[in-house]
Amino acid sequence: MKGHFARLGGSLAAAALAAACGAGENPGAAGSGIDEAVIRPAIESITADDLLRHTTRLSSDEFEGRAPGTRGEELTIAYLTEQFQAMGLQPGNPDGTYVQEVPLVGITTRGTASFTAGGKKISLRFPDDYVAVSRRITPKIDVTGSEIVFVGYGVVAPEYGWDDYKDVDVKGKTIVMLINDPAVPDPADPSKLDPSIFRGNAMTYYGRWTYKYEIASEKGAAAAIIVHETGPAGYPWEVVSGSWGRENFDIEPPDGNMGRVPVEGWITLDKARELFAAAGLNFDSLKAAATRKDFRPVSLGATADFRLSNEFRRVRSKNVVAKLEGSDPDRKDEYVIYTAHWDHLGVDETLPDPIYNGALDNASGTAALLELAEAFTKLETPPARSILFLAVTAEEQGLLGAKYYATQPLYPHERTLADINIDGVNQWGRTRDIVVVGYGNSTLDDLLEEEAKAVGRVVVPDPEPEKGFFYRSDHFEFAKKGVPALYTDAGTEYIGKPAGYGEQKREEYTANDYHKPSDEVKPDWDLAGAVDDLALLFKVGYRVAEADRYPEWKPGTEFKAVREKMLQRAGT
Repeated sequence: MKGHFARLGGSLAAAALAAACGAGENPGAAGSGIDEAVIRPAIESITADDLLRHTTRLSSDEFEGRAPGTRGEELTIAYLTEQFQAMGLQPGNPDGTYVQEVPLVGITTRGTASFTAGGKKISLRFPDDYVAVSRRITPKIDVTGSEIVFVGYGVVAPEYGWDDYKDVDVKGKTIVMLINDPAVPDPADPSKLDPSIFRGNAMTYYGRWTYKYEIASEKGAAAAIIVHETGPAGYPWEVVSGSWGRENFDIEPPDGNMGRVPVEGWITLDKARELFAAAGLNFDSLKAAATRKDFRPVSLGATADFRLSNEFRRVRSKNVVAKLEGSDPDRKDEYVIYTAHWDHLGVDETLPDPIYNGALDNASGTAALLELAEAFTKLETPPARSILFLAVTAEEQGLLGAKYYATQPLYPHERTLADINIDGVNQWGRTRDIVVVGYGNSTLDDLLEEEAKAVGRVVVPDPEPEKGFFYRSDHFEFAKKGVPALYTDAGTEYIGKPAGYGEQKREEYTANDYHKPSDEVKPDWDLAGAVDDLALLFKVGYRVAEADRYPEWKPGTEFKAVREKMLQRAGT
């Protein structure tokens, strides 16, 4: 195996990659080492019509919202397999099939909840005031008379000298915590967040709800309740209630999840204020106090009661995987992976429009995966390394399909050069820019910048870093294992549109359609920008598959040490 970026450092690695890929040698694409004549048939095969056709089919009512373990899954798996077969791609599973089974357990939680504070019982209405689930594989979960403790943001971050728990024992207690990272004001400008701690306004993993339940489990809490706020969360309450107020899935572990906090839940901001007021405390004052390192947990002098029951359903869900074998005998056992999640939220018969069609999220991303797969088959000679096209299940349940692949990989991570992930495409027209979520993390960004520059476009960071998108899609599971990841989003500078148009459309989608039955193909969709973006993603993947060197995490990135240790252990 040839040299890797793990042996190079910082800017030297980026420069070496540019040299290895022949940057600037192709007069047909300034800054790119790709022979445009070679890839032209591939690029031309990516069309708006095909994207729309696949998206429309996958998000049709016939597919019933594509929830895992349903008829919608069966139809989706069949459709994707048929498409990959028709393209002439090989089965991606070494067992000779196009699927990787993902053992899931479906958990439907029902029950009641209430708080008691200041001698007053505060009833909680499901799902208007709260949602609560238990991931424990047990039929009954009772938490009775549990002391309620406010733990600020619920964060323990030694690298920032931050501990919201201090020496307070919360075993058996109900902890209430805020969403996102501690909002620490910048001493130089209190109207902004301090960029030296928790990355300022860019969410870290400490701000994700997944982390907050993980640390609650470590601390032995009986229940962990997050206070929902639309701004810090990045989505409205309806997203929480719509996702959590139904069957949820998990990968069933040997211990039946008995090590997890028994109750995981959310409450609305209004209910949080009511609880704190009944306890004789001011929510806003305590929220402000939680932005300081000296914050200590505060007992509300109140108690919580949860009586939950679980129903279970074992499901053999499926990732779908196809392979284009590399043309170089010495490098065909190295891989570039493109991922997209095929699942959405299924059906809720209590709603007037019961089907969560999930057109943008993520029928469009799955359609993009199919278009990229077809594009690679149009090459006269496949790239040196093999390309995998992986459509994963249960992303909406916590990245479960990607997590399963990452922990049970079909191909070794040390020979996997990159994961390029697609979660929704640009449906509003062409843009001058393309967004990288987690910009600056890896040398994959450098490749994308070169290819964007070659066609007169620019790469920009995520305009909404506070929403933590980097931790909310499938590439994150690969990143945690050390595999360099690239996750792009639609640009915001729309050609022929007024300033602010992109931000306006993003806000409209989040407020009106995200995780709602109204996420359907709209008459005003313009997928020309999606085609442009996919052409760039194709070129990045092609270059990685052809290059002499591996991509690398950049210095200061939390995944760099994992990758270097992996490659060192493998002797590559």
